[in-house]
Amino acid sequence: MSTLPMPDKRPENPRFSSGPCAKRPGWSLDALSDAPLGRSHRAKVGKEKLARAIQLTREVLQVPDDYRIGIVPASDTGAVEMALWSLLGERGVDMVAWESFGSGWVTDVVKQLKLDDVRRIEADYGKLPDLSTIDFSRDVVFTWNGTTSGVRVPDGDFIPADRQGLTICDATSAAFAQRLAFDKLDVVTFSWQKVLGGEAAHGVLILSPRAVERLESYSPAWPLPKIFRLTKGGKLIEGIFKGETINTPSMLCVEDYIDALEWAQREGGLDGLIKRADANFAVIDRFVESHAWIAHLAEDPATRSNTSVCLTIVAPEIEALPADEKAAFAKGMVSLLDKQDVAYDIGAYRDAPSGLRIWAGATVETSDLEALMPWLDWAFQTQKAALKA
Repeated sequence: MSTLPMPDKRPENPRFSSGPCAKRPGWSLDALSDAPLGRSHRAKVGKEKLARAIQLTREVLQVPDDYRIGIVPASDTGAVEMALWSLLGERGVDMVAWESFGSGWVTDVVKQLKLDDVRRIEADYGKLPDLSTIDFSRDVVFTWNGTTSGVRVPDGDFIPADRQGLTICDATSAAFAQRLAFDKLDVVTFSWQKVLGGEAAHGVLILSPRAVERLESYSPAWPLPKIFRLTKGGKLIEGIFKGETINTPSMLCVEDYIDALEWAQREGGLDGLIKRADANFAVIDRFVESHAWIAHLAEDPATRSNTSVCLTIVAPEIEALPADEKAAFAKGMVSLLDKQDVAYDIGAYRDAPSGLRIWAGATVETSDLEALMPWLDWAFQTQKAALKA
């Protein structure tokens, strides 16, 4: 093993996982002291907490007043599945995917819902599909930010205002760090464990008036489990969007979400959070531009994520290795950084091309990413020396 000198400075917080993500700066368990533990979520205090979480979500995320916001079970996955199972089937659907989670929604629609009229519009990791081929007279399902590829849509301009179908958007690694075009989106889902660093297991489902109209005028041909049901007697269950959750939420997690939202407001709201994430991405981008051995997985700068930054090792001697050895090289780097307590959980997603994935969302401090960058070079050089030994 090489004895390359280690960088002098270490990140104060080595948590760069892409989910669950780092807690907000300054967080401690004391922030949750007002959680109504041991109380019913249906009690007055529980309903007030849930309603406050919904209202703060609307304020920070700048959700239109006529859109409904509901807290639902099973993280972003649960929120997306509720939308797919409750809304699709009324017309054909275009499934747009360019990474693991988007591909998962394709599988659910084709193999589980078994819809007949499905078009798949897909691209390889690192690229966006041709968005001009989407037919918005149909329903459209897509991710705003591909968490496992680091590729995002640059904006909502590709969606027409006069669309006939619904747009269903998985925005879990975009919400609170990227500006979502709500006027072009009918369903938006996310998990607060991403950009706000909240605790896991809860999702958020946002519905436009058009989505509500679909729910109240269309009944799917398949049975819906209770946990997916958004209507009763042909009418939207409004209580879900006022804090009367379908199943029992963790009031500790809800308190943590409220704390994160209040922190977000102190940071300047959505503009402040985007600014933090952009500054974090800029640190990584500068490092990539100045080091020939590493590159962004996202090929087009306009589509590069400012949250889940995916990197690939492009040094010729590593590129020449068989795929399994190249993957082992990247995993070796990840292991070195973990053992030095400078970066946790930054390996590429299991289905993605081998490399690194570094979370740069708003709860990460820019100074920690600045401290991490020299360690990436140290890990690469150390692993390369070990390869030659």
